[in-house]
Order: sequence, then structure tokens, then C-alpha cells
Amino acid sequence: MTEKVTIADVARLAGVSRQTVSNALNSPEVVREETRQRVLRAVEELGYRVNQAARQMRTGRSRLIAIRIEPDRDGINGSVLDRFLHGLTESAALSGYRVLLYTADDDQAEVDTFEDLLGAYEPDAFVLTSTHHGDLRTAWLLDHKVPFVTFGRPWSADSAGAAHAWVDVDGAAGTAAATRHLLDAGHRVIGFLGWPPGSGVGDDRREGWARTLAATGVDPAGLSRATGDDVADGEKAAHDLLRSDLGVTALVCVSDSLALGALHATRSPGLAWQPGGRPGGRLGGRLGGRLGGGAVERPVAVIGFDDTPVAKAVGLTSLSQPLTQAAAHCVALLTTLLDGQANPGGPPANVLLEPSLVVRQSA
Repeated sequence: MTEKVTIADVARLAGVSRQTVSNALNSPEVVREETRQRVLRAVEELGYRVNQAARQMRTGRSRLIAIRIEPDRDGINGSVLDRFLHGLTESAALSGYRVLLYTADDDQAEVDTFEDLLGAYEPDAFVLTSTHHGDLRTAWLLDHKVPFVTFGRPWSADSAGAAHAWVDVDGAAGTAAATRHLLDAGHRVIGFLGWPPGSGVGDDRREGWARTLAATGVDPAGLSRATGDDVADGEKAAHDLLRSDLGVTALVCVSDSLALGALHATRSPGLAWQPGGRPGGRLGGRLGGRLGGGAVERPVAVIGFDDTPVAKAVGLTSLSQPLTQAAAHCVALLTTLLDGQANPGGPPANVLLEPSLVVRQSA
């Protein structure tokens, strides 16, 4: 049986005292960086494992970060937060933390869970996802002075002046990039499939499309449809938009679920191809291959958002969120708060990341 490695073994190998090892692991701010790195190398070489129970007694810290598991949805967009959770778990481990998972059906249920977890497990901090207007959770955590960070902006307030730290992905920048990609391909009348107004994320993604389209002289009014977030909803909304007389030849969608529904619609008889001499509709030029009689055939282009595994499987062009990077920023902001290194009296830190467009066959 392998002999247990002790803190004294680490101290001997690193050439420091046992107290210095303890400080390097529990209070790194009081140790010189060169010394801390020497201790960490010894810890890694020896395979030393910190006794978490003893550490919690000494520091009053559990080294736990709690986060809710999102409810199961359509199996498509649910994978987005699964990837974020995986990145959060990896980043937390690198910083000496473990992730505590819980479930809750709504804001009030989650607030009740906060109280239960803080009483039973004493997590050091929380990461909140799916932020929205009128979010009860952030108000409760602020009132109770519990450290937390959100993956998502505080939509009920000016994001720059928010009372807490947050990390988010710039949805408007993403849909603007998707719209420019379609414009560069020769499309002019570009529709949008989104969620009903009032969703912070959905409104933000719609704004990028509308602003970019308007800048080209195309009025976005009437070119969008708001619906629920499943494949059947997307198919129905796409049918409605493409069967209108607006001349839509491309669609930007708020999610991959709606985009997959739009792909189904574009493959229906009479919708998958837009015959005629002006594939750009009201303002378009002549693109695509020739049909008999001089008409032009052109597929309806579709772009989704979130770059889910389904998007890759079906060849859907989609916007990819930097989820691993977002998770790492969440952990970095939390460790700064927990180590007391946040700017006292200054505004909480926030990070806004840009998604990237993954181009495939659909657009």
C-alpha cells in the first residue's frame, strides 16, 4: 500500500516550512509567487491531496461552488449549458474547488434551495445561469451577501452598472455577424426566427440582426416571427415567413432548435428553392444555378445559434459560444471575490465575449 503523503513531505521537497505550504495552499496572497509555484510543483510531484475537512476547519471555506442543473428541454439546446458545466467543473478543479449540483424548477424554488445548501453544505459561492428580467435569485444573494457570479447579463438593469459580477456572450454581435455573412453571399431580404419579446437573450439576438439589416436599407419590420423554442415551432414559423410575399431567401434563428425546424420547412415542396430571376427578393441580385427557361434556383439559407452537436450532424451553419472560456472567466471572477482581491468600492467586474460563426452547408 502506498504511504500517505503528508504536508511535511511537501515542505521538505519544496525547501520551505509546513506553515508556508499551508499558506501557499490556503492563503496564497501572503506567499511570494515564486514560493507558491515551488510548493505547487512539489504537491504535483508527490501527488499530495489536501484534507478538505481539515482545510474547511482552518479556513472556514468549503471549496464548493454551487450551480443549478438546467431542466431537460428538447435535447438540442440543452447541450449548451452541459458544455458550460463541463468547462466550469474543469476550471474550478484547477483552482482547488469542486462543483455542487442542484435542481430547481423556478426562481423561488432556487432561492429556497440556496437556504438549504448554505445550511447543509456551506458552498463558498454560486454560479447562476439563465438570467432574466425580474430575477429574484440575484436580489436574494445580494441581500444575504453570498458571493456569486452569473453566466448571463442582469437584464433588469444597466449591465455596465450592475451590482454583481457577470460573464456573458454578445448575442447581438453574433447575429450581426450571421447577417453580414448572408449579405456578403448576396442575400438581401433576410428573415429572423426568435422568441417572444421580453427574453433578454432573445431580444439581444434579434437586435443584432435588425440593426445590421437596417444598415443596408432593408426595413426589418415584418421580416421576423416570434415563437416557442422547439423544432415544430421553428418549422411552423419558417413556413409562415417563407410563404409570404416578402421574398425572404435566408433565415437567421435565435437557436439551433428553431433553425432545425426552419431546415425542415425549407425542404418542403415549394419552399426549399426560390425560383425566379431575383433570389434576393425585393433587393436581391441574380445568384445560383440556372433553371430551365432562364430562372435561377437557390436554396433558402439558414443559420442557427449555439452550434450544438445536432448542427454539426445536419450541416447547419451556426454561431458558437465560447463556453469553456466563459466558464473559466466565471471561476476567475469568483476566486477574486473569495480571495478578497476585488476592487473595494468599485463596480463589479463583467466580461462580454463574442461568439464565432461556424460555416457549414446550410448557409
